Amino acid sequence: MPDYSIIIQNISKSYGQVKALTDVSFQVEHSEIFGLIGPDGAGKTTLFRILTSLLIPDSGVATVEGFDVVKSYKQIRQITGYMPGRFSLYYDLTVEENLNFFATIFGTTIEENYHLIRDIYVQIEPFKKRRAGNLSGGMKQKLALSCALIHKPKVLVLDEPTTGVDAVSRKEFWEMLAKLKEQDITIIVSTPYMDEASLCDHVALIQKGKIMTIDTPAKIIEAYPDPLYKVSGPNMFNLLNQLRNFPKAKSAHRFGDSIHVAMKGDFGQAEIEDFTKEKGHEEIQVKPVNATIEDSFMALMNTNNDK
Repeated sequence: MPDYSIIIQNISKSYGQVKALTDVSFQVEHSEIFGLIGPDGAGKTTLFRILTSLLIPDSGVATVEGFDVVKSYKQIRQITGYMPGRFSLYYDLTVEENLNFFATIFGTTIEENYHLIRDIYVQIEPFKKRRAGNLSGGMKQKLALSCALIHKPKVLVLDEPTTGVDAVSRKEFWEMLAKLKEQDITIIVSTPYMDEASLCDHVALIQKGKIMTIDTPAKIIEAYPDPLYKVSGPNMFNLLNQLRNFPKAKSAHRFGDSIHVAMKGDFGQAEIEDFTKEKGHEEIQVKPVNATIEDSFMALMNTNNDK
């Protein structure tokens, strides 16, 4: 049987008439990286605030390392490290002062748990006398992660930690998470970036407060149901609108400089080429393409909207 660090059972939460979460259930295994993947407004932050005892659910039960998030909130706050989506440290304190402050309120010191943050903190230590408000986005991110780790948590909760930082910092951040996982820390991380899903052990795709699917990234991609083609050429705006109204296409979505078109039934490349020629497009390239997590998310979202 799997060893679960986090168990969520039928959690629901509303703000007035707005349903933020509806009957959400899943488990996170010990020492894994679990990704909660979805767009803004999907309910990721609400769920994380419930897990860290900052919000009380309307219904359902959630436990972290066996502690109920409502009944045992003091224990929850001792064993979890939380990095909210918005930088929430003290702008007027220096890097070193922020870290010392968080260590002190948890009854520890930087020296005691320095081994946990060494690989991260060494990158910002040259700026330890600089005020946090004057750091770059990537440096703020590393400081926030250091503060979340300084009390040696068993579970790390990260709410969109790479939003607003550059591509290099994003890559470095995920490399840090892989090292933290090796130190027996369970990590649950939310992100709107579909490419980061492949770096997780398991992912839950969430939309409008509901879980659409949960599995490994590879199995979610394998389950993609339709023939998929990459279409590229000039005048992409008109081409996209036309393909979205193509009766033989199930869906069409823009992916960078191309369009991914999912076809119905046995229809495929020849039908796309004939259709685009009929619409007056001469320099169109069409070829089969493997599905991505983002393709899978869009397919699941379209399926849910059709219900």
